[in-house]
Amino acid sequence: MSDGSSGGFAAYFATIDALGRGVEVTDGAGLPLPQEAAITRFIAEARQAHARSNTLFFIGNGGSAAIASHMAIDYSKNGGMRALALNDGAALTCLGNDLGYENVFAGQLTMHARAGDVLVAISSSGRSPSILNAVDVARTRGCFVLTLSGFQPDNPLRTMGDLNLYVANGRYGYVEITHLALCHAMLDMAMERAVPEETTTILETSR
Repeated sequence: MSDGSSGGFAAYFATIDALGRGVEVTDGAGLPLPQEAAITRFIAEARQAHARSNTLFFIGNGGSAAIASHMAIDYSKNGGMRALALNDGAALTCLGNDLGYENVFAGQLTMHARAGDVLVAISSSGRSPSILNAVDVARTRGCFVLTLSGFQPDNPLRTMGDLNLYVANGRYGYVEITHLALCHAMLDMAMERAVPEETTTILETSR
């Protein structure tokens, strides 16, 4: 996709629009899914997790950490869902010092994650060891995993989730803003509509 940054605001936002519309979605088996089906399933998973007294965990590094914090408070306050971002400074520095930075999220999930929780793992490159290790722990704990990645289409994170959203662009700004828009869109849609009756069937047949 062409880079719209040199063509002014209109071209820049046209690129973001095209990236959002062109997000590639796959399931846990690597099969493509329509965007609407993925959104419906994630909304259902998030709502049912909260109803079971489970938690939505958000993780990311750098700009993705800011998205994680933003989404955790919005899903909690606006969406009425139990949500946390695992980027407390003391936890990160403690576990980074004792276990290595690659385990800062995995260590927290080892302590706190339960079967039925939801993990939203955000990484522009899809290659961050701290994110990949956290997803491994979440899967062993029986969590539902949503991944958001970008850059190269063969990034490993893209194959690790129950739902995987991939932004086909190699620039941080475009990938990060699209990830933020995706997370916000799913929350806004969850707040605006009821989950269709067929959601139960979607959840049962996808496991």
